Amino acid sequence: MSRESEYLELILSPIRVCAQYRPKMGQGQGAGFSLPEFQKLYQADLFYSWFGLDNQLMYAAHKAAGGMTSVYRQIGIGCEGLFRRIIQDELGLATDDARWSYTVMTPGGKSRTLSLDARIPLAKVPSPKKRARVQTWVLDSANKLDVDPAVAKALSGVVFEVRQGYKSKDSKRQNADIANASTAYANGYLPSAVILSTQIDTDILARYRAEKWAVLVGSVGANDPLSSTYDFVKHVVGFDLAAFFKSNSSALRTEIDKVLKALLSP
Repeated sequence: MSRESEYLELILSPIRVCAQYRPKMGQGQGAGFSLPEFQKLYQADLFYSWFGLDNQLMYAAHKAAGGMTSVYRQIGIGCEGLFRRIIQDELGLATDDARWSYTVMTPGGKSRTLSLDARIPLAKVPSPKKRARVQTWVLDSANKLDVDPAVAKALSGVVFEVRQGYKSKDSKRQNADIANASTAYANGYLPSAVILSTQIDTDILARYRAEKWAVLVGSVGANDPLSSTYDFVKHVVGFDLAAFFKSNSSALRTEIDKVLKALLSP
């Protein structure tokens, strides 16, 4: 399998899972309900039965609603794996070097491991030229964020949170990311959010940058590695990710079409 084929499979494999999505109907973490199981559940509830909510179109609506969330989530998972693999291949990093996690203690006294999606530890990049390229980007990004010069100079690399888009106003997620940023700086890493699309809420973007996150957004043609995901991957990492997505758009669109047809039918 060619390198491009491997990359494409990293994206497509999680997406294919979505076609098998079945709504849980608020019944825990099981395998989900098939149409007959859904109808049996709702027919046994007199109130729902009186309203005709056991209709197969209601099932299709539930499956589509949950499945849509699943599609976005699985695209994000695929992009996370692809981004980390590109960093490994282009910068010559081992699998463990491209990952980053840390342990915290919960209020109940139990340990919990938290992680970000990718990492570039400068000392582990074997090519002096590529290492210097990443280091320059780290310092320029820190300067743009008004990070204290002494702190910026001490940074030993960058850690990434990779997402397909970020429009959720979930304060719990935002607060967790802010905590991740503090821990990253404490461990000598610049925290960076990598958004593959341009779909990010402007308030969230402003808050993350105020908290010293280097946020990259999926704009194409900006020619700015400090703000564009695709310019960063192309000019700093060394891989044309936008060209990869463009050349494989037909395969990506075909898979999404299959998944949506499966989700929208009862």
